[in-house]
Amino acid sequence: MSTASILRSLAVISAFAVSSICHLSAQEDLYGNTGAIPERMIVLQGDSADLGGELVAIVYDTKDLHFQDPRAPRFLFIDRQGNTALGIGGYIEGIAQYDFNGAIDGNSFTTFDIPVPRDASLHNRLGADATHSTIFLRLVRQTKLGPLSAYIQTNFSGDGGGYGVKVKQAYIRVGGFTAGLTNSTFADPSAGVPTIDYQGPSGSIGGKNLIFQYIHKFSGHWTGAISVENPEATYTVADGKCEEINQRVPDIPAYIQYQWGSGKDHIRLSGIFRDLSYRDLVSGKNRFTTGWGVQLSTVFSPVNLITVYGQAAYGKGIARYVNDLSGFGYDLISAGDGTMESPEDLGIVAGIQLNVSKSLFFSGSYSLNRAYGTSDNGPLAYQRANYVVVNGFYTFGDNFQVGLEYLYGNRYDVNHLHNHANRLEAMMKFSF
Repeated sequence: MSTASILRSLAVISAFAVSSICHLSAQEDLYGNTGAIPERMIVLQGDSADLGGELVAIVYDTKDLHFQDPRAPRFLFIDRQGNTALGIGGYIEGIAQYDFNGAIDGNSFTTFDIPVPRDASLHNRLGADATHSTIFLRLVRQTKLGPLSAYIQTNFSGDGGGYGVKVKQAYIRVGGFTAGLTNSTFADPSAGVPTIDYQGPSGSIGGKNLIFQYIHKFSGHWTGAISVENPEATYTVADGKCEEINQRVPDIPAYIQYQWGSGKDHIRLSGIFRDLSYRDLVSGKNRFTTGWGVQLSTVFSPVNLITVYGQAAYGKGIARYVNDLSGFGYDLISAGDGTMESPEDLGIVAGIQLNVSKSLFFSGSYSLNRAYGTSDNGPLAYQRANYVVVNGFYTFGDNFQVGLEYLYGNRYDVNHLHNHANRLEAMMKFSF
């Protein structure tokens, strides 16, 4: 390519970038009250593109996100007709950890994994993690049914430990319906307290499922949702008198929410119904046990300086959705006669955030998880755990964030033995 061709190409690119910045500035007044388009956006558009405000609001809507979810995309591509937008974003994150006076053998601060009784080989631990770095794509298009949004997010945590690409979310949303892999309707991500630790508080409700959800906004303040979700469960069947079988009934969660202010401040009442299947080997029959749960959650700012977080959940057979119990065999436990029982569980989370400035905030949170009826699993079975976190975050510009965090956790077993762990974490994150 000749020097003249290169100079012409650079001139075209420069003009294109200037026109994109001017277009973005012109849109800020139109959508400014939604807080939708950050100033750092790079907008690439086709000829005569004029994307509707409704689609832009969907691309940059962040009010239902958890603190650890990626925010608005850095790059926005708009087609020539102006009815389709593609946002690309994510972040690169590195975390350094040091456990002292009690350690957990893993990067996630899972209080269930605290060794009881104390293990002398796990007194201290140094670790690091970059697996939660993430990339996402969001496509929004105007259709006859209304705006269609398609979203996919990956990180690098793999499925069996180590580094490997893992799909975290992949769903399509149109006309109030959502289908795909995303947060369970039973969970309330935006009410989750801010932590560097990706496990989160012991009693917090979470989990991602393959779902088919309908959400309806009744008014400016009231929203409701219901869904059918792919059931996942783990059982304790050590006595050989019962066994796991395939699940046959979807989980059915729902919520009703009252929101105010910008829409992020809200209080939500959630519920879930589960029908858990297992095989009774004593009678030779397939049986079912009902699980259910309720949760009251909230996030609000009484003044600009303070944000308050709260969650309280109670139910039977809901271990799959409880941070400290998911995957550890506590959805159903053997009753010793071939039948199985769904143990009860209580989870509480309370947190407060001090917003010193736009760039700096501090937070502190406490969580309790208490499992009932686990004594059938023996004297070494999990009974309850406490989780305490204190942290601070500072953001340089719009892209670079650092954080420092202290974590304390303890676990109590049925036999009243207990142990604790302490962790310091430092985080650096670059968003794009």
